[in-house]
Amino acid sequence: MEQLGSLVPFALMFLVMYFLVLRPQAREKEEHDNLVAGLAKDDQVVLGSGLHGKVVAVRDATLVLELGKGVHVTVDKVAVVRKQVNPSAATTDGK
Repeated sequence: MEQLGSLVPFALMFLVMYFLVLRPQAREKEEHDNLVAGLAKDDQVVLGSGLHGKVVAVRDATLVLELGKGVHVTVDKVAVVRKQVNPSAATTDGK
């Protein structure tokens, strides 16, 4: 019986770790997977590196982004951090 009592702190530590670390990470990964799966042509996206671009083509694991007029790059879908909600609000005059 005494051995079961010594397992209680470990069980509590596992529960705390699950609710503070593992569960939020799983939720965040699911949200990112949904974001990546929902990408379509003409979406404005932001990459983890900070680059902003417009989706020109969607492939299995990659995207072709237009970063500027005539500048196309191919990136992995996992590099996308978020869709840009209001691309018209972005200014290009440096202010």
